[in-house]
Amino acid sequence: MRFKVDMHYIVFSPVYLLMWLYTLITFIPWYFLTDAGKKKTMAKREKAKSTTGKAEGPYRCVENFDNLAREDFEGKDTLDKLFEHAVQRFGKADCLGTREVLNEENETQPSGKIFKKLILGEYRWLSYDEVDQIISHLGSGLAALGQQPKSTIAIFCETRAEWMITAQACFRRNFPLVTLYATLGEEAVAYGLNECGATHLITSTELLETKLKSILPEMHNLKHVIYVDNKSIRRTGYPEGIQIHSMQAVQELGAKPDNLCIAVQRPQPTDLAVVMYTSGSTGQPKGVMIIHSNLIAGMTGQCERIPGLGPKDTYIGYLPLAHVLEMTAEISCMTYGCRIGYSSPQTLSDQSTKIKKGSKGDCSVLRPTLMAAVPEIMDRIYKNVMNKVQEMSYVQRTLFKLGYNYKLEQIKMGYDAPLCNMLLFKKVKAQLGGNIRMMLSGGAPLSSATQRFMNICFCCPVGQGYGLTETCGAGTITEVADYSTGRVGAPLICCEVKLRDWVEGGYTSQDQPRPRGEIMIGGPNVTMGYYKSEHLNNDFWVDEQGQRWFCTGDVGEIHPDGCLQIVDRKKDLVKLQAGEYVSLGKVESALKNCPLIENICAYANSDQNYVISFVVPNQKQLTILANKNGISVAWEEICNHPAMEKEVLKAIKEVAASIKLQRFEIPVKVRLSPEPWTPETGLVTDAFKLKRKELKNHFQTDIERITVKKDAF
Repeated sequence: MRFKVDMHYIVFSPVYLLMWLYTLITFIPWYFLTDAGKKKTMAKREKAKSTTGKAEGPYRCVENFDNLAREDFEGKDTLDKLFEHAVQRFGKADCLGTREVLNEENETQPSGKIFKKLILGEYRWLSYDEVDQIISHLGSGLAALGQQPKSTIAIFCETRAEWMITAQACFRRNFPLVTLYATLGEEAVAYGLNECGATHLITSTELLETKLKSILPEMHNLKHVIYVDNKSIRRTGYPEGIQIHSMQAVQELGAKPDNLCIAVQRPQPTDLAVVMYTSGSTGQPKGVMIIHSNLIAGMTGQCERIPGLGPKDTYIGYLPLAHVLEMTAEISCMTYGCRIGYSSPQTLSDQSTKIKKGSKGDCSVLRPTLMAAVPEIMDRIYKNVMNKVQEMSYVQRTLFKLGYNYKLEQIKMGYDAPLCNMLLFKKVKAQLGGNIRMMLSGGAPLSSATQRFMNICFCCPVGQGYGLTETCGAGTITEVADYSTGRVGAPLICCEVKLRDWVEGGYTSQDQPRPRGEIMIGGPNVTMGYYKSEHLNNDFWVDEQGQRWFCTGDVGEIHPDGCLQIVDRKKDLVKLQAGEYVSLGKVESALKNCPLIENICAYANSDQNYVISFVVPNQKQLTILANKNGISVAWEEICNHPAMEKEVLKAIKEVAASIKLQRFEIPVKVRLSPEPWTPETGLVTDAFKLKRKELKNHFQTDIERITVKKDAF
């Protein structure tokens, strides 16, 4: 967010002078107490360099330049050993927490829609010792039900403590865990379950009854379905060959002396730990084969970038555990003795959709210190706060802008602004509990404006990470001391990065001012390929030294200090009729800064010479604009009104001009979508990445209408 404040007012403002006076008085003790000088030196130093001296790399972190890290704790080379090590160290401490549901109410909206609202209590905690015992009983119970070592077992469930408990039970007994996103459609779930051939499936009662029940007859290998809730379900209507169990019943089965004696076959580092199915953003989901040593190496690199990780930390888990970012983050937290409190995007804050008005959201109750987020969620927080700023009185708004600009100056110099934190940003920070000391963004590029906003208003470092399921989520992460924006940091200590020329797209290692090219990641964190899909493994390769590499399809550039910046994606690049290349991702990222836009998908094809766009508008902002234009109708009618399409297109062109998009990059038509794009709609992934194929199919009629009109014109 760029605030424009009159410079004459800044110079003579008593508040501004007070801030400078406060900084001057406290600078010397604050400078030394917070190691500000050391942090500034760390931020400016060389963080990675080429091992060959060539511009294309490979680039390695300077701290681990001679070799790549494989283990965080010596001898703990499988996931079961890692958790047992944590139990030995932190046995009585809190491990996994879940909020108690006190009541559920239905609330009818003016539109007639009914929303479920929750009244939640405190977090109930399981200690490391208690989790360890549950894992032991569950693993024995699964073995008693016929689950065999090295045979796959599937989990199709929302993020919750039982998900992680199931995963740890599988790691201990060498049951390769097949993960499926809870928001996948029935066809994709059936595809994944049949491909992996799992005989046992863990799920929730809601998913069992709403998605699985109708496709179970198609599951030719499935014998046992275990639901994790403490609820009773009707056992009728299921195929005869499939048995339905509660998780509690399986644990009780495993606690019987005879079953506790079933031999535990421990995994080796080279054994398959997880088959992680992707979200299917470009077609059917692919199962990525991840062995124990891959995950151990990847998490070793990730943990090195989180200073002070330990028992004093509380992590809030709400992103999909079937996503590699969340799964590795939670396993890493457990390894270091952190406690994990579970949440969901619908209950995260006091204003979340499922929280009854006047009740507390999960952040307010848990008060986490660590949090991971995807850019879409951060963008929402950013826009919500800025909407509230616009509703402030003139004096409040001016003070906020003044403090924002002042702190922005301080951060750019590598410093902080304690007075602003205390007086201006305390309430903003409280939205996430008030204790966040570090946030990590992953899954997609985070805009510089949103990253800087989170830095300033939430008073904590906001790091960007870059990695893929195929690299265990590990690749690069920005350091806490790095106060730049728009970059994803230097390679982690477990891997190296190099660039491959993509001449057709115009990216080479000889580009000025910085080398650019397709990003390739190599190291022990690179996974073993796609499950039963050898024909898709062309992006994996092994070099002369036996190191595995993965070609990401993303385009990056290397800064002089060795940090990586993502500049494009090969699949997002479209060649227009006149020969110009348009980066759809670049256009979308730029236009998300428009206040009227909640989400946007740019579309183009090679038969035309222009870009069109589909937009989920900001309902509050667009409704205000509609009222100003004398349009007082229902929300869906506002979105379908030609005048409002013109207004949004006008705003898009203004933003595009301010950030200097090329003429051919600016959308010439817009279609407004009254419904938000959520993973449940199938139009975005669980990490809120656009599913371009599904979006194209969804808006096909509009594409044809817009294209015909434009071509005729």
